[in-house]
Amino acid sequence: MDPKDIKKEYTNGEVTIVWQSGKCIHSGNCVRNNPDVFKPKEKPWITPENSTTEKIVETVKKCPSGALTYFINKND
Repeated sequence: MDPKDIKKEYTNGEVTIVWQSGKCIHSGNCVRNNPDVFKPKEKPWITPENSTTEKIVETVKKCPSGALTYFINKND
């Protein structure tokens, strides 16, 4: 696997954010729209437990490259 094509998932229990490094163009939309969750200088750089599911979904939809996607977790 190409090290530039990392795929990671981060969840707050309700929603899971999927980040694909190979698609990321570093537009900064995620950081500007939701700095409580997206902190590129930290590890892990995505901390979805710091925000509401609604705000996370709204932020992910603003990603121009498609590097960030999400899915709602199913509660069995």
